[in-house]
Order: sequence, then structure tokens, then C-alpha cells
Amino acid sequence: MGSGRWSTDVYTAADNYRRATGTSAFAYSDSGARKAHPALDPKGVAKRESRDSDEHPFSTPIAVLFDVTGSMGGVPRVLQTKLPQLLGLLTRKGYATDPHILFGAVGDATCDRVPLQIGQFESDNRMDDDLARIVLEGGGGGQMMESYELAMYFMARHTALDSYEKRGRRGYLFLIGDEMPYAKLKPREVEKFLGARAEKMSTEAIVAELTRTFDVYYLLPTAAGHGGNRDVLKRWRELLGQNVLELDDLDAVCETIALTVGLGEGTIDLDGGLDDLVEAGSAHRGTVGKALAPLQRGAVIRRGNLPLGAAGSGNERL
Repeated sequence: MGSGRWSTDVYTAADNYRRATGTSAFAYSDSGARKAHPALDPKGVAKRESRDSDEHPFSTPIAVLFDVTGSMGGVPRVLQTKLPQLLGLLTRKGYATDPHILFGAVGDATCDRVPLQIGQFESDNRMDDDLARIVLEGGGGGQMMESYELAMYFMARHTALDSYEKRGRRGYLFLIGDEMPYAKLKPREVEKFLGARAEKMSTEAIVAELTRTFDVYYLLPTAAGHGGNRDVLKRWRELLGQNVLELDDLDAVCETIALTVGLGEGTIDLDGGLDDLVEAGSAHRGTVGKALAPLQRGAVIRRGNLPLGAAGSGNERL
């Protein structure tokens, strides 16, 4: 997937129509849907693909998966309203070449009806369609854990990226939430929700496999239910190190994603990216700068096309 080009005019026309008719941007969920939309149902999916094309010959895959339980239910609404700003920074500012964006949602496989939803990698307005199809279940199990390990397993085993296969360059995966993953992958959940067989795996093993093909970031909004929780932060930092980013204002999520990609691609430095936000009319320079300070301290730089597996821990850019 990943053909076509994003049009702000198309997005604006659709938004104006929804406002004029009183239609929700999340009509599928608001209709009372209690199962994944067929376009986002991961069951039976072999691969979600980010492929090069004549139109986009140097694709950059960017996946954004967010918790839709409890206090995190507002994340997709923020993403939907700020999509033009995200795409504008990535493309008009040249932060990433030929971005392909996938949206998905994470819940709790122990108790939710829809614990995992995964869209396609898209380069045009179909990414807005995928957001609109997400079920905002709002459940969760109340034990400060959600099924991030199931989501990471899917992204590790059920994606195919030309950027990696052809050029040895990893994609980007952003997880947005305020809880911890479970300690282990449960094969029965893989069979139930993915329709596949799986071996028992620790979450550490899943992350090690996933970071071969993706740079993985965890964004924790500090105002969320478990924002700033020491146990949550400790667990994710054990898994991802400096790539755990605390975000004081959820409204800055798109800007944070865009600048993180720009830093990883080596197309901007942090100061330049923050200046771009001001130029674009964003009021979140301070919030984004604070969130990305760990990456600045960790000297995230572009390293060129190294041989596969040459990047050590998997947290450096290839």
C-alpha cells in the first residue's frame, strides 16, 4: 500500500461536510460498533505493506498505534483534527521522503472486544478514512496494563517494508499510551485476534525482534490517567531506553511525531524543527522541545545505509 498523495483540500472538504451535516469524524464507533471494521481487523492479515512505487520511490513507513482505553480515548480525535499539520511538516518541510502512515489502536486482549485494530500504510487521504473507522471502545482491565505486546508482535511479524528490504532503513513506530505491556505474549490471544499460531515470547524478545525493522518510541501524555507513573516509565525505559517521551500536552502529539521523524532522518536538528513549528503557527514549541530533549541528549543522528544488523541495539537510525 502507499499510493496516491495527501490533499488538504480533500480533507477540508470532508471536514466541512461533516460539520454541515452534524456527522461525527468517528461515525463507525459512534454508531455503536463493537467489532473491528473489516479494513482494520488484524485477524487473518498476512502483512501490512509499505511498498515503493513510481509515485513514491523512497517510502518512509510511519506507524502510529494508540491506546483507546480510559483517559486515552481522546488521542485519535486529536490526531484526526491535526492530520494536515502532521503531513505538512513531513512533506512540505521535507522531514521524510515519501511518508506512508499507518494508524492503529490498542486495547486489552484479556477483556476488550476489540483489543487490536491495524490500518494500512497510506500516503493519501485514506489514512483519514482509517482513523474514522477505529472503534473507541474505552474499556481496559484496570490493572495498569494493556496489550501492547500483542500490537508489537503484529508489527514485528505482519509488516513488510521496502525501506528495510531494499535500503536497510527501518521504519518508525509510535506507541501512545499511559500503561505497561503485559510481560509475555499469550499464544491463545494471537490465535483469537490474529488467527495465527505463535510461540511463547517475552515482551523483551518481541521488542528485540521489532527493533530490527522499526525505530520504536513510546509517547506518554503526562495528563493521562497514569501519566508520570514511575512504574510505567520504568518499564518502558527498560524496553526502549531514551525513546520514551513524556508529553505535557496531548495536542502536541502530531508535532512531536513529525519532529521525531525529522530528527531520525537527519533532515533537521531540534532547534530548527522547533522554529518550523513557530513558522507553522503551532503553540507547542515548549512542549515539543521538552518531550524531545532525551533524543537530543542521546544524539540521535542519521547514520547512512549501514549493513543490516550493524546498528547494535536497534535504537539508532540506519
